[in-house]
Amino acid sequence: MDQVNVGIIGSGFVADLHAHAFKMIPEARVVAVASPTPGKAKKFAEQREIPRAFEDYRDLLALKEIDMVTLCVPNYLHCQVTIDAARAGKHVVCEKPLCRTLEEADRMIAACAEAKVLLMYAEELCFAPKYVRAKQLVDEGAIGRAFLVKQSEEHFGPHEPWFWDVDKSGGGVLLDMGCHSIEYARWVFGKPAVKSVFASLGTYVHGDKTRGEDHSLCIVEYEGGRTGLAENSWAKQGGVDDQCEIYGSGGFTRADLLRGSSLLTYSESGYGYAVEKAATTAGYTFTMFEEVWNYGFPQEMAHFARCVRGEEKPIETGEDGRKVLEIIYAAYESAGTGRRIDWPYNPPKVDKPFDLWKKP
Repeated sequence: MDQVNVGIIGSGFVADLHAHAFKMIPEARVVAVASPTPGKAKKFAEQREIPRAFEDYRDLLALKEIDMVTLCVPNYLHCQVTIDAARAGKHVVCEKPLCRTLEEADRMIAACAEAKVLLMYAEELCFAPKYVRAKQLVDEGAIGRAFLVKQSEEHFGPHEPWFWDVDKSGGGVLLDMGCHSIEYARWVFGKPAVKSVFASLGTYVHGDKTRGEDHSLCIVEYEGGRTGLAENSWAKQGGVDDQCEIYGSGGFTRADLLRGSSLLTYSESGYGYAVEKAATTAGYTFTMFEEVWNYGFPQEMAHFARCVRGEEKPIETGEDGRKVLEIIYAAYESAGTGRRIDWPYNPPKVDKPFDLWKKP
């Protein structure tokens, strides 16, 4: 297999990032895109030189030449689209979070296992060059034994309206961006067993738009005296912040994903940000240089393509996505009960993680 043929399902912000990423790597090429909004897939394909466009993703799945699909659709669609893709014999790259519930996660994992296709979890922070170097420092012993990983992603709200609807998304900023922070720390530590989870959530700014939390703090204690601290916000104004800090017994490292690879910009009107012009780019901002590369999307997709070709094993799988979701369940329950959730943990069955914080 010289190149992996890819179908992108979805045509929003993340789909655009994926399309740009695939153009930057030789391992794969995008041959089709699907989006249900009339005319949107066709326009997306024309703008990005993608040969085929469909309004029904199942028509895309019917193409024999497609080896792998990337899921860039709302969270509540992840499960069914994954199952349909697996039954069509396609390897699946699923954007974060893996899905809304642990039951959905189990169905997705089982469907892909039964079809003998890969289910790969798109956690791009495990491929972002600065963050990868930070982990390498840990692996090399440069900062001694790592005992604390702090990671945060903060801005003033999501890119698509459906995120505000907890029934579609499953929760607020903890589920949307806390999943990044949780998995990055877990990955740096070598994915040890969880010992306990404590979280505090609140809706401070966007109560007119959502019942979900717009700021979250989550502390994950792992076996072996390791702690992950995730702070995430949809309530922080002034552009995007994305940073990590790692403390070790013999040193410390800090990585800022945006600063040092950006331009200090002042714009009265705002400027283009990936798919759409965002109001948050008005005023002073740090304008990203080679944004898609610095976030790790090309590296991530190249890795997943090599996995499909049988050259590598996925470093982020459906099982990893499920583990992150289990931690997020515990975080919502912790915020709802005001207590630390210890392991072993038997997560309750709910329609969405949000329900563990605020009862339906």
